[in-house]
Amino acid sequence: MNKIFIIIKREYLTRVKKRSFIILTLLIPFLFIGFAALMGSIASSKSEKKNIAVVDDSHMFEGKLKNNENVSYTIIRGNVDSLKHNINNDDYNALLYIPAFDPNQKDINFNLYYNEQVGIITEKTIGDNLNSILTDERMSKAGISNEQLEFLQSESIHISSIKDGKESSNASSIAIGTGCGFLLYMFMLFYGMSVMRSVMEEKTNRIAEIIVSSVRPFQLMMGKIIGVALVGLTQVLIWIILFGVFALIGLPMLTGGMHTAMDPQAMQQASENTNMHALESLLHGPNWIAIALWFLFYFLGGYFLYAALFASVGSLVNEDPQESSQYTLPITLPIILGFVIMSKAISDPNSPLAIFGSLFPLTSPIVMMARIPFGDVPAWQLITSAVLLVLGFILTTWMAGKIYRTGILMYGKKITLKEVGKWLVRK
Repeated sequence: MNKIFIIIKREYLTRVKKRSFIILTLLIPFLFIGFAALMGSIASSKSEKKNIAVVDDSHMFEGKLKNNENVSYTIIRGNVDSLKHNINNDDYNALLYIPAFDPNQKDINFNLYYNEQVGIITEKTIGDNLNSILTDERMSKAGISNEQLEFLQSESIHISSIKDGKESSNASSIAIGTGCGFLLYMFMLFYGMSVMRSVMEEKTNRIAEIIVSSVRPFQLMMGKIIGVALVGLTQVLIWIILFGVFALIGLPMLTGGMHTAMDPQAMQQASENTNMHALESLLHGPNWIAIALWFLFYFLGGYFLYAALFASVGSLVNEDPQESSQYTLPITLPIILGFVIMSKAISDPNSPLAIFGSLFPLTSPIVMMARIPFGDVPAWQLITSAVLLVLGFILTTWMAGKIYRTGILMYGKKITLKEVGKWLVRK
């Protein structure tokens, strides 16, 4: 047992002392925050304002088209065939031609001429403006006021999800489930591959020959797996602390800055925004302690299960690292399958496919963590999933141990899957 602890200590300290580990551990949270800020900035950025010339033969839209931040309109006269050839030569980006038409007809088509693409947002803005004016015209002829139309179109019925006497939010459950499932998907792949690369490096450099002269191959494999697991937990803990600090310090500073830039009326409107309600439900709705404990369990269970398989793959590779691709595909496919089933589990947590994915050990870490935030997973399914995952880990560790014991000392020979099968049945 002391030998395993020595290997664990060596694996852990060797990795956490690397400059790359320190840089990535500290940098990744800021990259995520920066990426989210960049996406928000891009989404909220305004496109260049387009000048649209309008030839209105219907005379219905003259004086009614209103300029906004995306589009400005200019009513012009002339022949459309000659005007559309002067687009971009004049002071407009496109020419909108509105022929004479019957407002009561169902399908109405107007032409927008341009030489350079004006963009889908501009086209949608123009369409919305025209439809709004046409709707007002039809309402006026039908004797319907704007207030009556707004009342008829208003959403009078709202559905509230109630569980055990408390209102729950599916939106927050979906967000948490997706985030947890995606993190486990990335962790199992990243840290599993890390174990495989470590085994491959020691084998190709002939370091393993020296190490196994002092320890058993199984001890070496378990030491590597546990050592990398501790590295992963250290990384996750640091990220949780950094994100927690940002949530406590960064978010109040951002919201404080936003409030100072707003007038009191805007502040009142912002406080009543639905996003604030979504944030409140995200913080107070889910059982965060249960989610955190189950996340830790499935993180460790899923990692140990796949790390043992990746370690066995690393022991099969000779001098050519490209050989690993033929062995890793059968291992990575269940992880990808779990990620695919997760999408179904989020939309329908109690579907047969979601239940199967959350019980099957190779997919349960991802799929079950997508279901848990919804809070209605039966206890028997949680217990069965946990037991099967532990049994799966024991089975894969036993299989990986038999493969690792023989493969780590084999050089210069291409190992086939048939030969690996013989190692597994050998006593």
